[in-house]
Amino acid sequence: MGLIVSALLFGLSFYISLDMFVLVLRILGALIILNIMASLVASYILYDNSDLYELKSLKATVDFGKTKSAILVHASFDPLSKRLEEKYPNLNLTVCDIYGNRHEHEKGIETSKKIFPPNPKEIKISPEKLPFEDKSQDVILALTSLHEILDHEQRVLFFKEAKRILKSNGLIIVSEQFRDTTNFIFFNIGAFHFLSQKQWKKAISSADLRIISNQKITPFANMLILK
Repeated sequence: MGLIVSALLFGLSFYISLDMFVLVLRILGALIILNIMASLVASYILYDNSDLYELKSLKATVDFGKTKSAILVHASFDPLSKRLEEKYPNLNLTVCDIYGNRHEHEKGIETSKKIFPPNPKEIKISPEKLPFEDKSQDVILALTSLHEILDHEQRVLFFKEAKRILKSNGLIIVSEQFRDTTNFIFFNIGAFHFLSQKQWKKAISSADLRIISNQKITPFANMLILK
C-alpha cells in the first residue's frame, strides 16, 4: 500500500505546474519509501539479528539447566520452545498460546508456522485464568506476546495470575516493543500496535509485582524482569 501511494504521489507530481507542490509530493513519496525500508531494517535487527530468541543476556539471571518448571507464553508464533526443549531436556516447559489474539488468522502467521511448527504440547490460554497450580512455576517467559492482551484490566488479571502460579523466588520475563519515539520513527503508525512503558508499569504494579530489571535488547525492544 505504501509503494502504491508513493507511486501515485510521484505520478501526480508530473501533472502539477507549481514547483512547490511538485517538491512536496516527491518528498512525501520518498519519505514513504524510506519508512518502508527503515521498518524492514528494524524488523531484521529486532527479530533476526538480536538476543530476542537466544536469551543469552539471561544467563546471569536464569539458569534453565537448573530450572524445574517454566511457561512460555506466545501469540500464535513460537520460534523458541523447540530450541529450549532441545537445549534443556530436563526442563518441564509448558507452551501457552493466548487464545483469540489478533495474529491467529493472519497470512504471515500461516507462513511462520510452516517454518516454526506449533509445539505438539501447546495449550490455549485465556489471560484472566491460567490453568496452573499456585506457586508451581519457576519462570514465566512472555516474548512479544502480552501486548496482544488489549484490555488493561485483562493485562492486570494476567499478571495477578502469573503472580499466583509463580514460586516465591520465581521470575516473570517480558520482552516487548514500546510505543516510543524510536518505534514511531521506524514503524510509523505501526507503533500503535504496542503499549507505552507507562502502561506496562501500571499493569505490573497493579498486580503487586515489581520490575527488578529493564534492559534494552535492541533500540526497538526492552526486556522486563519481574518479581
